[in-house]
Amino acid sequence: MNNTNSNTEKSLLAKIRPFVFFPAFILLIMTIVLNFVNYDAFLSITTLAKDFMVIDMGWVFSIVGVMCVIVIVLAYFSPLGEVRLGGKNAKPMLKKSSWFAITLCTTIAAGILFWGTAEPMWHLAYPPESLGIAPMSPEAAKFAMETMFLHWTFIPYGIYAVPTIVFAFAYYNMKRSFSVGSQISPLISHNNQRKINGIIDAIVLFTVAAGISSSFGTAVMNMGGGLNALFGMDNDKTLWIMITIMGTIAFIISSGTGLMKGIRVLSDVNVYLYYVIIAALLFLGPFTYFSSLGTEAFGGFIDNFFSKALFTGASSGDSWASGWTMFYWSNWMAWAPVSAVFLARIAYGYKIKEVIMMNFIVPSIFSTVWMTILSGTTINFQLTGKVDVIAKMNEQGSAAAAYAVLSELPLSGLIIGIYLIAVMISFITATDSTTNAMASICTSGIKDGSQEAPLLIKVVWGIIIGAVSLIFIATLGIDGIKMLSYLGGFPALFLGVLSIVSLLLMMKKSDKYDVVSKDG
Repeated sequence: MNNTNSNTEKSLLAKIRPFVFFPAFILLIMTIVLNFVNYDAFLSITTLAKDFMVIDMGWVFSIVGVMCVIVIVLAYFSPLGEVRLGGKNAKPMLKKSSWFAITLCTTIAAGILFWGTAEPMWHLAYPPESLGIAPMSPEAAKFAMETMFLHWTFIPYGIYAVPTIVFAFAYYNMKRSFSVGSQISPLISHNNQRKINGIIDAIVLFTVAAGISSSFGTAVMNMGGGLNALFGMDNDKTLWIMITIMGTIAFIISSGTGLMKGIRVLSDVNVYLYYVIIAALLFLGPFTYFSSLGTEAFGGFIDNFFSKALFTGASSGDSWASGWTMFYWSNWMAWAPVSAVFLARIAYGYKIKEVIMMNFIVPSIFSTVWMTILSGTTINFQLTGKVDVIAKMNEQGSAAAAYAVLSELPLSGLIIGIYLIAVMISFITATDSTTNAMASICTSGIKDGSQEAPLLIKVVWGIIIGAVSLIFIATLGIDGIKMLSYLGGFPALFLGVLSIVSLLLMMKKSDKYDVVSKDG
């Protein structure tokens, strides 16, 4: 028995890429240790990093976010859009319905559940001072809805879609290695790429671990709010610890079933839960109000897309953009490089035009509808006095917003239960898919899109991420979530810029790079 265990350990160690796994692993352990050993130093370092990100580099995030949208639109209409991933005869791994479900549930789904009600309230009550919008006014309501479209639709999905397409094309059609470094394949030779892959993978593992810890923390607080609404449990640190432990166990079970079983089944179920929530609010919510507000706000969002996306507040010393918009851009960019590895794997057999449709256009439309209904209902309930959502948030935290709104609907207990299950599944699928990609990147021998990394490596990453996120939300709350995003987003920003350049080169010379289609 001991020999068997010893052989298993040796086999596992042989599969790990040590110079990729250990630097990120050690940095995250040091983050946990520093918090307990010297909290003041921990707070000082993270605050310093956050200030550098939003004051010195925030404008770069804004420009890169807009560039991602522009480049994705160009790619859709370019000859590259007609290229099939894996070659002309490649057959898809997933049917389109499951593909959409997985894409939605493993990207920003947990975020739209949490922030869809909480965020518009902050914008309604505290709009940017430099814009001269009166708090709680009709103008503030329109601004809040426009901002939800800005933060949760085309730009975040554009940030995800660019590295997804570049990695998918590089891995399946250029025959480059299973490394995040492949996202800049057109910029470097085959031999040079092998040299820098390890460095890029190690850096990106840390950035995405910080990013996913942020979203992990968001989901934990959201589930705590649900348990408070349903059962009266205190949404405090004790409950967060319990949720983190149970969530980690659930994610491990999902990981153990493999990529095409656990995540696929859970995502299919979760999308239907989203549909139920939308249908309930369509029939039971203020339909005329949110439809009218959503239409008007979407027009304002499109009409002022560039000015809103590039607003920094620097000219008037307004810190609103750094606290919100740049926070989101850094969060998406922290997730994007590793999430792209997962999203690219499941896109095998589809044309790049279809990948753009499923990773950029369709989920952006879904998120637009979601925000129109959920955020519009929340704004209406607040302004009409049906429920004081802002007071609930000030008393119980941002996680209370959704449950305060849903509690005012008929059949509220049932709807809140469905909503809470959707939060839990989004939490599991997002953690599962990202740790799946993280484990694959630091594992040697992944040569095929359907191959799995060892479960133990996925579990290690899941435990570390859960611990980091728990520490940040327990000590710093929502500010802790934002700090994690800043820490993760900055290094990923540079890779994002190089991914944009790589995609432009692929569009220009797709025939040159597409070695698989030539051979076929």
